[in-house]
Amino acid sequence: MIQSVKKVLFGLSMVLAAQVQGQNLIKYVDPFIGTGGHGHTYPGATVPFGMVQLSPDNGDEGWDWCSGYNYSSKTIAGFSHLHLSGTGCGDWTDISVMPNNGLIDDTFRYFKVPFDHKNEHASPGYYSVLLDNGIKASFTATERCGFHQYVFPKDSKPVLRFQLNYMINWDSTVKSRIYLENDSTIVGYRYSYGWANVQRIYFAARLSRPVKKFHLYNSDTHEELNQADENGRAYNGEIELSDLDGKPLLMKVGLSSVSSDKAIEAIGEIRGWSFEQCKKGAEAKWETELEKMQVKTAVTGKVDTAGDHLKRIFYTALYHTCLAPVLYSDIDGKYQNSKGNVRSMQKGQRYTVFSLWDTFRGLNPLFTLTQPERNIDILNSMLAFYDENGLLPVWDLSTFETNCMSGYHAVPVLADAVLKNTPGVDAQRVYEAMLKSANQKDRGTQDYIKYGYLPSDKGSFSVTLTVEYAYDDWCIARVAKKLGKTDDYNTFMKRAASWKQLFDHQIGFMRGKKADGTWVKPFDPFLASTDWKTSMYEEGNAWQYTFFVPHDVRGLAAEFGGNDAFINKLDSLFTVSSAVSGESAPPDMSGLIGQYAHGNEPSHHIAYMYSFVGKPWKTQERVRNIIETMYHDNNDGYAGNEDCGQMSAWAVWSMAGMFPANPANGEYVFGSPVFSEVSLKVAGNKHMVVKAKNNSKENIYIQSITLNGKPYSKSFITHAELQKGGVLEMVMGPQPNKQFGADAGCWPSGVE
Repeated sequence: MIQSVKKVLFGLSMVLAAQVQGQNLIKYVDPFIGTGGHGHTYPGATVPFGMVQLSPDNGDEGWDWCSGYNYSSKTIAGFSHLHLSGTGCGDWTDISVMPNNGLIDDTFRYFKVPFDHKNEHASPGYYSVLLDNGIKASFTATERCGFHQYVFPKDSKPVLRFQLNYMINWDSTVKSRIYLENDSTIVGYRYSYGWANVQRIYFAARLSRPVKKFHLYNSDTHEELNQADENGRAYNGEIELSDLDGKPLLMKVGLSSVSSDKAIEAIGEIRGWSFEQCKKGAEAKWETELEKMQVKTAVTGKVDTAGDHLKRIFYTALYHTCLAPVLYSDIDGKYQNSKGNVRSMQKGQRYTVFSLWDTFRGLNPLFTLTQPERNIDILNSMLAFYDENGLLPVWDLSTFETNCMSGYHAVPVLADAVLKNTPGVDAQRVYEAMLKSANQKDRGTQDYIKYGYLPSDKGSFSVTLTVEYAYDDWCIARVAKKLGKTDDYNTFMKRAASWKQLFDHQIGFMRGKKADGTWVKPFDPFLASTDWKTSMYEEGNAWQYTFFVPHDVRGLAAEFGGNDAFINKLDSLFTVSSAVSGESAPPDMSGLIGQYAHGNEPSHHIAYMYSFVGKPWKTQERVRNIIETMYHDNNDGYAGNEDCGQMSAWAVWSMAGMFPANPANGEYVFGSPVFSEVSLKVAGNKHMVVKAKNNSKENIYIQSITLNGKPYSKSFITHAELQKGGVLEMVMGPQPNKQFGADAGCWPSGVE
């Protein structure tokens, strides 16, 4: 208890410190970036990693409304409290509230009101919109409580509709309840079935004015009822209020996965009724996060419009890296999992929304720097999932295993933590969990072990699964070595080489192979398909997956016939036609430069592979081009799904000048920084300052590097070196220095 109080006081002191310093960085964040196109982000109010994401829903459906909102829409159907950021599947949007001038006589599940984007505003921790019906809705939040403010036109009949059957895509309400606890408190819950088959969320809403009349409706027929029955039906509610005479109506909505009583407790996170004070508190929390990485541009002494453009991209990306995973437990650490069991974390909080196929590549390694304390809870949440389900999570949503995407990529995240000696994580327990996932009976794992690759006639996405399992197994081997388990180390190093079974030397691609050892024919490296029964590549084709060997880049180069041949193949990836063949090519293959697809995660390490074979100048060239063409400061600013922070994490790393091309080897490969200076807060309240001398749009190539004033010849820096703090200075120029990083002793690590 004492420790909990200390943590609360420490957090409060940090918030107050940020308030004293003033909000200097949140002005660069635009939550609308990514809400257009295929970005799938939401613009609403939340705090870093908060349980509440209070955001508008358009009432439209489809792939581009996975977050409930897309900038192309011009209507709002409600403001709900749970949203997913940048995913490829649509779910949540639980506990939807919609204001109106009078009761809503509408049996259709989406009551939509038009609005104009010019009357809409969003900033970290805040969202507001003036609807065409004259109602202004504003929102802010704490970790577990949303704060609403509504201003109705004078002489209107204020109504709030709680639409518990609101849903998007394939989500559906299984059961809901809503009732009036007292004259100003509404309580209820929503159980739903969707991407996560079991979802339970409890809520409690407290208003600043007493309720005039409460209406209960059958959600299917809109029939008004006197009371709810016990047959498991879903219900909606509408609240009538007396004329507010133009004064604001305020409402706090607390959430819990455990019970309505816990949701009522969550309301206590907001003391008093000052909307502005709550908003400032949310902004201060965001300022504290953004201050962990402070950037400067080269222009001084004049208006820096180009620099502001880059800062908007950078700080919005950093903002997006703090939206997932999200809190799932109450303030006391208790939560109800998908099995219906109420549990409590031994220490810290429970998190959910683990998009691990995406985030293991860049976001989770970033957390080891930007979230050293919170990351312990995140890692232990994965282990709690293992305790409850017998396997590590693949894609955890509301603590339910969606089994979405390939690989068992909690492994590299946990391996990275063990190899970096992260405190508060039990290495032996991690290793036990890794072995269970690597030897499971499902997801093609047993055939992968039996044949040394997953045969195409034994499972779908056979090439993707093989190369991704091989990488995960390399991570297990590294942990086994650290723990002194020699036999396991040898076993998993052999499995880590499984990718070689699918490399066809004659054509230079990874391709499908049957159980009898024959290649699948015909073969088209440009072919991509969403048909999981026949496709050998998940959300990609042979061009992208041929390069997924981040743990043995030089081994892959050797298979091509040497480094020169490998470099030529890399060059071809970026220069061949961007045409994709196949009638059902996945929309995730976006942001194409040749066949390099930056809009999807399997490509994210590829530009950095040049550095592993002595051509870092080519990495610098490619990375700067990707930054300039794939990231923009408008609503369509991302090349593909933002994917719970991974698309943004790539930008944060790369704009700062480096990237963990192998996410679990503790090395950050240099690229081409866009800022003249980046100050990164590291362990012990120290800072690593990355300076780029003579940096400009033309000067994209590293000429030389010094670390704390001493010449530095490596084309990467280790996590341990970065954590020491200091000054890393890169001298930039318009022409490549082909000698820098050319010596083999300066290359990033290959396979052991």
